[in-house]
Amino acid sequence: MTAPGHFQIPKTSGDRPSGSSSEPAHRVHDLDRDRTRTGARLFHEAYLLLALTSLFWSGNVVIGRYIAGYIPPITVSVIRWGGAFLILLPFAAPHLIRDWPLIRKHAGLLTVIALTGFSAYNTIAYYGLHFTTAINGLLLQSVTPLFVALWSFILFRDRLSLRQAAGILLSLAGVIVIICQGSVAILAAIAFNRGDLLFVIALLIYASYVATLRLRPLIHPLSFLAVGMGVGAALLLPGMALEIAYGQAIALDYLSAFSLLYLCIFPSILGYLFLNRGIELIGANRAAPFIHLVPVFGSVLAIALLGERLQFFHAVGYFLVLAGITLATRR
Repeated sequence: MTAPGHFQIPKTSGDRPSGSSSEPAHRVHDLDRDRTRTGARLFHEAYLLLALTSLFWSGNVVIGRYIAGYIPPITVSVIRWGGAFLILLPFAAPHLIRDWPLIRKHAGLLTVIALTGFSAYNTIAYYGLHFTTAINGLLLQSVTPLFVALWSFILFRDRLSLRQAAGILLSLAGVIVIICQGSVAILAAIAFNRGDLLFVIALLIYASYVATLRLRPLIHPLSFLAVGMGVGAALLLPGMALEIAYGQAIALDYLSAFSLLYLCIFPSILGYLFLNRGIELIGANRAAPFIHLVPVFGSVLAIALLGERLQFFHAVGYFLVLAGITLATRR
């Protein structure tokens, strides 16, 4: 029996039962007694948590593209993770104190996780957004489930089932329909550049983080998140110092400050907390297709907030994405 707030991991190899290619046996999380019933129910709803993560991340690429003109990329990452760490710290402190022996024991692994999931991925992605468009970023982000499947196979010999592979490809087709507005001509006209290459490298790094989450030590989710954010920000401080030394100025206004606050709270604290819990519940390969909801939510927000029109290709794309996710996540 684990202490309240810790994870209990079944003694299986990797994410799947021995001798099976199916998705993992679920790890059971013993929630804190002081959590409300609503919060406890939410923390067991993997699909809802992963959908909310995609909702929060739908604005990340667009905001990252906007901020690229005002704040250097490493500085953005330091502010994002450092700010998120400071916001989270009062809530995580009791768990950090209790989990400190395990954190020290697994310091090397936690540093690697912080490097891949927090420092390197986001910084390289923000660099890429200096040279590419938000549309390209959203399109490239759609291959993430394939990268997760690749890392899961390389590291743990997990294999996608035919249904999972078909679901990923179906939802990927829906993403392409939305981004290209159902036009082959628009798809053919999309040009890729060095920013896109950087974005692909960032996604490969992020996919390795998703695939290796199963190795995380048995510490509270807030401890895990706080360590990742704090170490991730610290690892980037030398790079931020170089940006300042080379005269890369920060042009901060009210809109960019609000954008940074959004990055700290929604795609960072809530997004990663929900992502980690969703992967814990259903495994990396089944969770990965939910990334395809990012452009879906992005287009819905554009329609709701920017007055863009709902068109037929939106409906087709939404249907394909949701059908693909349903297919990929079925047992």
